[in-house]
Amino acid sequence: MKIVILGGYGTFGGRLVELLLGEPRLDIVVAGRSIEAARAFCSRRTGAARLIPMALGRLSAAHQLGEVKPDLVVDASGPFQAYGEDPYSLVRAALAAGADYIDLADGAAFVSGISALDELARGSGHFALSGMSSFPVLTAAVVRRLAAGRDDVDTIIAGIAPSPYAGVGRNVIKAIASYAGKPVAVLEEGLWRPRHGFIDSRRLTVNVPGEVPLPPIRFALTDVPDLKVLPGEWPALRTMWMGAGPTPALLHRLLWLAARLVQWRLLPSLVPLAPVMDWVVNRVRWGEHRGGMMVEVTSSSGDARSWHLLAEGDGGPLIPSMAAEAIILRCLDGSRPASGARPGHGDLELADYEPLLARHGIRTGVRASPAGQPLYEKIMGEAFGRLAPPLRHLHAFKSTQTMRGKAEVSRGTSLLSRLAARLFGFPQAGRDIDVEVEISAKDGVETWTRNFAGRKFHSIQRPGRGWQDGLIVEGFGPLAFGMAVVERGSRLQLVLRNWTLFGMPLPRWAMPVSRASEHGDRERFNFDVEIGLPVFGRMVHYRGWLMPSAPP
Repeated sequence: MKIVILGGYGTFGGRLVELLLGEPRLDIVVAGRSIEAARAFCSRRTGAARLIPMALGRLSAAHQLGEVKPDLVVDASGPFQAYGEDPYSLVRAALAAGADYIDLADGAAFVSGISALDELARGSGHFALSGMSSFPVLTAAVVRRLAAGRDDVDTIIAGIAPSPYAGVGRNVIKAIASYAGKPVAVLEEGLWRPRHGFIDSRRLTVNVPGEVPLPPIRFALTDVPDLKVLPGEWPALRTMWMGAGPTPALLHRLLWLAARLVQWRLLPSLVPLAPVMDWVVNRVRWGEHRGGMMVEVTSSSGDARSWHLLAEGDGGPLIPSMAAEAIILRCLDGSRPASGARPGHGDLELADYEPLLARHGIRTGVRASPAGQPLYEKIMGEAFGRLAPPLRHLHAFKSTQTMRGKAEVSRGTSLLSRLAARLFGFPQAGRDIDVEVEISAKDGVETWTRNFAGRKFHSIQRPGRGWQDGLIVEGFGPLAFGMAVVERGSRLQLVLRNWTLFGMPLPRWAMPVSRASEHGDRERFNFDVEIGLPVFGRMVHYRGWLMPSAPP
């Protein structure tokens, strides 16, 4: 199969080439306006697919595609919002050359408008699918999964939060600049209302069950195809909102301020500033190399379910190109999409994505929040059911329970660590120490009383709120620690993420070092907790086992 990828050495086209390099059944024409850039790109990559550099412009494609005779043309260039008076010339050129067509368009009007070529595409026996990217293809697939079996979808909220190190293409920056601060039609409470791009915002948390969540992020309204194409799929839909969460937060604030200048008509558009925006976004970077996505679907009865995606490292930037990858792999396997021109949000299901995501270590999960869940079950979501039975028993109670067992305790040797351990009331060192743990729960808040051979210390655990959303917060007097609850192979780990004094955030560089895990062994609940201080080392390390004081 021969495919032409226009913009093949660019950000998203290049990532699509990377995804397809291992496929020996492909000849990939890496095309763009610069033959030198195409050749340089191809020379740096090797794989089972054959790469062919080519100089090809969108406006000159009609003649050149007739000579190349591709099976499929992929437009990964853009910005699609600026394709002028004849935005679908490349689509017609591909169909005239006897090729199918897909694009990675993010422009709402461009994607919805391709249906005007449906009769032409059907007559040629080929397909032309627009918007084959995370918005709207992955979003729509997720909504279908979450809304399966029900026709009362009332609200859809979704957002993408790329890693600060993901790398954003210049054409994406130009697209954002074209609508930032300008009115965007948004469905709210059954009415279409004007809101402003990259100004209207919501705070959301990407929180895959059993993983360390992303910090709550401010997402800003984006003018994406979903806003136009998804309401037609769910007639009962009354509210729909789609956003992006750029990081670091400082850059997001600067973009918000610039968009305000457009809203206030102090600037006609941010498009002239796109080169500066591109330079800043792709060079001013800090924070964790993690990104994610979330989609929440709420029914008319108020029942809400959400799907979350977490990508760590370099896997996340590949996701926008995976819809095109999936379509190409299906074509290779003899399962072509139906002929016709249309937005592509109905041509892939979440099942098509899942093996592609897993191949790059990208994790996903679904959350539902029925009332009355115990604290850990609420925080962990579906991952709670994967824990070993003794762990589920300990953390699933709703009133009061007592566990008894044995422990081994060791203490630090530095003066500061000994003083801190005394302040918290941590137990003295020893072996084969009798342990009793009493846990009482009320309104989703748990009080833990640990008794090591008569020496007690207390803490209160509650669900995090606001900037600690998605975490369990454990308080020792005025100090509180926000912890992610992670599941690994039926074990539970508590990962310290932040800490506060009287509710005020404290610097992470001074945060205590903590390693805490739980695992099950037949009927026993096993624990291993080590707490220390930066530079000064261990405060306390206690490990042991517990069993219910009465049969469960």
